[in-house]
Amino acid sequence: MSSAVQTDFFTIIRERHSVRYFDASYKLSEQEIKELLELAGSAPSSWNLQHWKFIAITEAAVKEKLLPIANGQKQIVDASVIVAILGDLQANQNVEAVYRPVIQAGTEDAYAGYSSHRIMFDQIEEAYAAGISSSYRRDEAIRNASLAAMQLMLAAKAKGLDSGPMVGFDADAFVKAFNVPQRYVPVLLVAIGKAAKPARPTSRFLVEQTIIWNGFEPEDRCSC
Repeated sequence: MSSAVQTDFFTIIRERHSVRYFDASYKLSEQEIKELLELAGSAPSSWNLQHWKFIAITEAAVKEKLLPIANGQKQIVDASVIVAILGDLQANQNVEAVYRPVIQAGTEDAYAGYSSHRIMFDQIEEAYAAGISSSYRRDEAIRNASLAAMQLMLAAKAKGLDSGPMVGFDADAFVKAFNVPQRYVPVLLVAIGKAAKPARPTSRFLVEQTIIWNGFEPEDRCSC
């Protein structure tokens, strides 16, 4: 692949569309995939715990294994890479690895809103105190991994590539087939490569239809 396409950021946002048909002959190198995932991993996350893991699926035989799990969607085998985005249900265990270098450097002012790293650590552990099946852990895993997924798709577009997010797959079957540890939950698949056909045209609500200024009115609470 040629060097990154220098495109205006707003153009990248507007021109990114979900592609379903990929050029099966186009191949990304391992280094190019790593560059994309490094960019995805710079996404924001709660407490900077980086609640994601990426499974990069490039081998034809592995794509064939994934194909029935993803309901036979052809982009699974035609895209250059399928990235499975996993959310981390035990992201609190990342705290030492994330913050130990900061602590050792003596830059504790990096903890915005906290007077010490210990107070922050305690708050994180309190938040994660419930069991692995708690809704908080799952919500955080999905919420933060989704930020990384969106950043991955924008990074792909900035490099002149195309992508398509996929939620039409059997998550339980994926976990079993790919030996996913209990710690992680599949969030979505992202197909990346070169489009063989343009994305299907879609419409968007006018911004006036999506904004509520300063909250709903009391009578809006009724869903009747």
